[in-house]
Amino acid sequence: MPIHGGTTTTTAAAETRSFFSPVKPRKTSTFVYAFVVTFVSFTLFLAFFSPSPNSSSPWSFSITTPSSDNTSGSHFSSIFSYTGKNSTLQAPAPENRTDATFESPNVNRTNPSQPLFSDKSPTLTSDDVRNQAEAPSRSEAPVSVDVTVSSSSSVKQEVEKWSESLKDCEFFDGEWIKDDTYPLYEPGSCKIVDEQFNCISNGRPDKDFQKLKWKPTKCTLPRLNGGIMLEMLRGRRLAFVGDSLNRNMWESLVCMLKGSVKDESKVYEARGRFHFRGEAEYSFVFQDYNCTVEFFVSPFLVQESEIVDKKGTKKETLRLDLIGKSSEQYKGADIIVFNTGHWWTHEKTSKGEDYYQEGSNVYHELAVLEAFRKALTTWGRWVEKNVNPEKSLVFFRGFSATHFSGGQWNSGGACDSETEPIKNETYLTPYPHVSKHHQINRLQKGRAPISLLVKLNQLV
Repeated sequence: MPIHGGTTTTTAAAETRSFFSPVKPRKTSTFVYAFVVTFVSFTLFLAFFSPSPNSSSPWSFSITTPSSDNTSGSHFSSIFSYTGKNSTLQAPAPENRTDATFESPNVNRTNPSQPLFSDKSPTLTSDDVRNQAEAPSRSEAPVSVDVTVSSSSSVKQEVEKWSESLKDCEFFDGEWIKDDTYPLYEPGSCKIVDEQFNCISNGRPDKDFQKLKWKPTKCTLPRLNGGIMLEMLRGRRLAFVGDSLNRNMWESLVCMLKGSVKDESKVYEARGRFHFRGEAEYSFVFQDYNCTVEFFVSPFLVQESEIVDKKGTKKETLRLDLIGKSSEQYKGADIIVFNTGHWWTHEKTSKGEDYYQEGSNVYHELAVLEAFRKALTTWGRWVEKNVNPEKSLVFFRGFSATHFSGGQWNSGGACDSETEPIKNETYLTPYPHVSKHHQINRLQKGRAPISLLVKLNQLV
């Protein structure tokens, strides 16, 4: 099924050319861009087809759109340098965000009987990547082998090889196919996956959805190789900021990367946590690579607040003029992936009555699209002012059309027992306020170093 609103890898490469300058800029950016498409589509496909009956939030997808001319000239430095240097990571310490090299917390050393993951998680080699193009439908499951990438040169070779094969690929024209080498880790083995997103614990009977991958018509996307990605992230911080869409991405990525390390005891949550609900942020440390993969809960990106009315009653408000409170913690990350969208369709936000606030003024009534525009303007200006384009790469992810039958996610709607990808676009109900995408696209006209990822929902 052709996908509209996408872009070629040539455009994507231009957007991040200097960011990946040490290793043939266009080739490297193409490889990473392909990884983003592969990871986003596969991870969120699982989410789309596997909600818990108790799910309290809807599902989302996104896709990259072309940036304006002014973004293609962004002067990003190399955060994925392949010089082999062991840099010290700027990442979250247990109490604050300072420059630090992490040591595993005592809880991980003294409680080896409580692993976050089972020992059954399969690992991958670079051969899996090479064989993928030749045999995308192999019936044999991959053998568990060591996939640790031994040198930066091997990473460079993989990047160059795949970038060359993908440089002229249109990623968004293709179809979902079955690949028996998937999934990338043993289903049910990753203990950080939230209960409402856990197909195994929720008793889903079919398993073929775990083997689906996106196959562009004229090329084959590389299989995610955790060892290679960890080398690319060595000494870096990758942060997801947003709602459950980015939580899904964070959970899935940590699961896949953790299964690719030699010693899983050296992968741990920075504060020694074993439960991943109720906190405002989480950070997984990959000690051998001196890198972190982090998640910050910020469904609106701007700040949730409250006021006291004349009667002394506390009322919740949304500060359209202030960035979320966790921004100081993630602004120094090397890669930041933002998203917002679905929470703007909830009753309180969509009605906009006595809820939106700027300064001391609480609007008696404000249209949700105008509130959304104001919030994104605040966020975009914050990025422009606080994120160093010489150091960091910023992505903004969109949201999807609704895909529930019998109502919305919070009004009796449910997935219609789908076990295969939806190919008929008329099956999907148009998403409320879809014009919010136009507000997102306006960010392209600004000076903020933002790459937009919107409309991946059309891949399903």
